[in-house]
Amino acid sequence: MTRKRILIGAGVAAVAVIAVAIFLIYWFVIRDDSPPAVDLQEAVSTVEEEATPDSTPAPSPSPAATATEAATATAATATTAPASQPEAEAGGVDGTWTLSGQGESFVGYRVEEELATIGYKEAVGRSPTIDATITIAGGQLTGVTVTADLRDLKSDDSRRDGAIRNQALESNQFPMATFELTEPLAVPDGLAAGEPISVEANGTLTLHGVTREVTIPIEAELANGVLVLVGSLPIVFADYDIAQPRSPILVSIEDNGVMELQLFLERAP
Repeated sequence: MTRKRILIGAGVAAVAVIAVAIFLIYWFVIRDDSPPAVDLQEAVSTVEEEATPDSTPAPSPSPAATATEAATATAATATTAPASQPEAEAGGVDGTWTLSGQGESFVGYRVEEELATIGYKEAVGRSPTIDATITIAGGQLTGVTVTADLRDLKSDDSRRDGAIRNQALESNQFPMATFELTEPLAVPDGLAAGEPISVEANGTLTLHGVTREVTIPIEAELANGVLVLVGSLPIVFADYDIAQPRSPILVSIEDNGVMELQLFLERAP
């Protein structure tokens, strides 16, 4: 093999090594496959997709069937006295709203951490084991109670999930997180009309056995009879006596994070 061919082969190999190194850096350090932050329009779109009817056209009735239906309708019109139509009830949003079977409701966390050999990463964990009740009366939000079982928090790493049951959140000892509204607030008229709204809810958050007063910014929209609600709240861990977790793979973790919630609610009978 000539010297020129050896140099060309070495150059190709070097390029291949560099390409692999760039890919590994992207995959393990730069790439972030964490779930995106809660977003009202994204949540509403899932309800609208579920409500979209099948676009397959129904078979056309035969001429005979069409004639029979027309005759039946004519007879019914001739023999039935017209009845006055009652005034349609105003839909509004007043009532008690509880979790719907539609959509993915959850309460979760979002926090920045640095892992050995991997680098910085946004850790996201979510628990679908929740209970939620919202009451609206006279155009006012009068009651909100949301409870989440933190033992069911799931992230992309089962080791992290297991660790926070005994460290940090210590969910084995403090399994429930609860938000309760403490002050009624006016509900913008646009909600009943299917428009997105934004409000700030004052209440108490109980986390890690500590209860504090908080104000949670909330966005909501009524879509196909489902009340979709999202919100997020910055959390300073020291405010709730949450110590930083310890792990050989964990280099560092921020002293704060974000609590997120996404709710799909339907009006109770």
